[in-house]
Amino acid sequence: MATSLLLSSSFPSSSPLSQPRRTTSNVPTSCFPYGRISAKLFLKSGYVPLCSVRFCRRIMAGTSIGETEEESVEPVTVGEDSAAFDLGQQKISSWIYFGGILGVVLFLLDVVWIDNSTGFSKDFIAAVSGVSESHEVVMLTLTVIFAIVHSGLASLRDSGEKLIGERAFRVLFAGTSLPLVVSTVVYFINHRYDGMQLWQLQSVPGIHQLVWFSSFVSFFFLYPSTFNLLEVAAVDKPKMHLWETGIIRITRHPQMVGQVIWCVAHTIWIGNSVAVAASIGLIGHHLFGVWNGDRRLAARYGEAFDHVKRRTSIIPFAAVLDGRQKLPQDYYKEFLRLPYLSITMLTLGAYLAHPLMQVASFRLHW
Repeated sequence: MATSLLLSSSFPSSSPLSQPRRTTSNVPTSCFPYGRISAKLFLKSGYVPLCSVRFCRRIMAGTSIGETEEESVEPVTVGEDSAAFDLGQQKISSWIYFGGILGVVLFLLDVVWIDNSTGFSKDFIAAVSGVSESHEVVMLTLTVIFAIVHSGLASLRDSGEKLIGERAFRVLFAGTSLPLVVSTVVYFINHRYDGMQLWQLQSVPGIHQLVWFSSFVSFFFLYPSTFNLLEVAAVDKPKMHLWETGIIRITRHPQMVGQVIWCVAHTIWIGNSVAVAASIGLIGHHLFGVWNGDRRLAARYGEAFDHVKRRTSIIPFAAVLDGRQKLPQDYYKEFLRLPYLSITMLTLGAYLAHPLMQVASFRLHW
């Protein structure tokens, strides 16, 4: 799932699961499923979520004959609806602006970092390679450098945004992380078969299909904020989201789960020490991200995050199996959305483009 490291961003996020309704009346906090917590999140802005209004009406109306209390109360979410995309709310100008920004970023990335005649990545790789002649050590070092910068800046997000603003901090974050991940991915592609062979399973029947399917599935575990392309490009003001639906019902940290799936699949396929080193670095980084992500969301959302945390799990399906998370009957609809269709197409495209990616990497001689 190394390609997913290149994505840190935004199909425009939509509103929470239930669209809010403007109200001028005094709504009692008992009408909110979490009382004062929901009131703090919604009443400050003068909005009351429709789900809370329905919840309140049920309380005032009482339970119908033959209907249990559990059946009468609809599940209510505190967080946002993952991967929601309303085409009618999109502005053509925003996407034109996004395309322009993307073009400028790719041009600067090539000139300042990738191109061996003008960029700094070749010297950066040479400096890191000077640490050791071992490709495993260099691979792990590159991953650790990226992890420190990426997670370090993420940890400084709150203070950084207060100091220079949300958009400026996003530019700093992406402008620092993107060159490092490109160098790490290119080095992995160029040296993935340079390590000591530990096993050879590529000729085993079914292994190729297993690796392909696992890699394909791993991209459906992208963190929902990855879909907010307009936020990642700072066209829309970047936000720290508290997601609760979609893939979050399965695992609160889908990016980590997807990375583990990708690493295990590719390590099985390649079967050497360089692949093991890359997997150790990537999985370690994402395991740290589990702790760090929960810490940051708890600091930002407080009790609201505590409620989401109680209804979700780190291990996939754990909350579902122990009854803390109840999947809606139409849960599949939370994946029948444009972002996941795009992920499907991009993942298939990336697989078909593997030969082109390898040729492009080999030409850099990193």
